[in-house]
Amino acid sequence: MKLDRVTLAITGASGVQYGLRLLECLVAADIQVLVLISRAAQVVIATETELKMPGATAEQEQFLTDLYSAKDGQIRVFGREQWMSPVASGSGAPSAMVVCPCSTGSLSAIACGASNNLIERAADVALKERRQLILVPREAPYSEIHLEHMLKLTRMGAVVIPASPGFYNKPASVEDMIDFVVARILNQLGVEQTLMPRWGDDLIR
Repeated sequence: MKLDRVTLAITGASGVQYGLRLLECLVAADIQVLVLISRAAQVVIATETELKMPGATAEQEQFLTDLYSAKDGQIRVFGREQWMSPVASGSGAPSAMVVCPCSTGSLSAIACGASNNLIERAADVALKERRQLILVPREAPYSEIHLEHMLKLTRMGAVVIPASPGFYNKPASVEDMIDFVVARILNQLGVEQTLMPRWGDDLIR
């Protein structure tokens, strides 16, 4: 079945470039993206990028739509307590959710089923409905607490993809390193991508 909708949560870890690049690629693949941006993520976006992200969700939605030349309605942004949004219920949520980057605070809350905001609730829905949940943590080093949460979530069926770029593709820029991680996420989602060739593709063509 072709993926047509994805929930993308961007939380307050360093590495918002991964989440924004993933959003760009999903839009280019003609997938509707339901976007959740934490307050901490807005601070990180202002710190790590040149983007001037608005504070209100409606303005964020228009900003991202314009930034990535998305179709009308292709990007929907929901606030932290917008409980009537589709992602808050198993009957309306997409079949896949990605938290990218995933802060260790979000990792902890998701592992414990806290559901104190819409990001945590959306992840809880993905887990309870046995849907695809991909978490992209970016921290160094990982404490025992972080590792226990990742193990717990993996046992629940989530996929953990640390934001750890490889170097066998000989990256020539920061953008290449970002694309390495984003390509791995897209592969997990089953979305065709040309950011990075799959391992061994040159041997079977």
